[in-house]
Amino acid sequence: MSIKIYGDPGSGSLRRVTTAAAVMGINIERMNINLFKGESHTAEFLKLNPHGLSPVLQDGDTIIWEASAINLYLADKADSSLTGRTPSEKWEVLQWMFWSGEQWRIFSTLLFDAWAGETFMDKPKDEAIIQLAISNIRSAAKVLDEHLANRKFIVGDALTLADIDIAAPFSQYKRTGAPFDEFPGLIAWQQRLLETVPAWASTRDEVEKRMAGVLNASNF
Repeated sequence: MSIKIYGDPGSGSLRRVTTAAAVMGINIERMNINLFKGESHTAEFLKLNPHGLSPVLQDGDTIIWEASAINLYLADKADSSLTGRTPSEKWEVLQWMFWSGEQWRIFSTLLFDAWAGETFMDKPKDEAIIQLAISNIRSAAKVLDEHLANRKFIVGDALTLADIDIAAPFSQYKRTGAPFDEFPGLIAWQQRLLETVPAWASTRDEVEKRMAGVLNASNF
């Protein structure tokens, strides 16, 4: 029985999972969910994730939502070094994955939601929310930029799930206005991932193709 992954090809969170699966050599069955048509809120999908969010993993009777949890599950199945090569690295990878959720991606998500609301639903942006998100992104980016000053990767000397988690907001930042370009170290790290991790580059292209299709369909 194949491992099914439900998600929209334009999702940065799905990108985290498909990249990790490709790096680990895990075959997955893609189950496309069109977020722009509300397919994550059907009664059938809500049985998989009551929050109506993707991605979702289904492996037999096992159902897991949240991309970080999915990637940890896949890494455990594959006995992968993406979780770290030593005990200390494993804890550091988890530290940065939790940091990414608490201090990083949440604010990029706020910017994406504001952009999507204005672009597709003609909702005015809440400037207070946008400035809050940008301020928090700058604070976190400063910490991350300093951490990467003499490093090629977030933890150790190789790609880990920490890199994949933290790189996810780069999927949409040109659209949302996240101030990543203010931090050359982050841009250099992101470019390094694109050049050294083929799956990260290919999933970037998938996101761009999907978003271009959505925008064209909406006459933008």
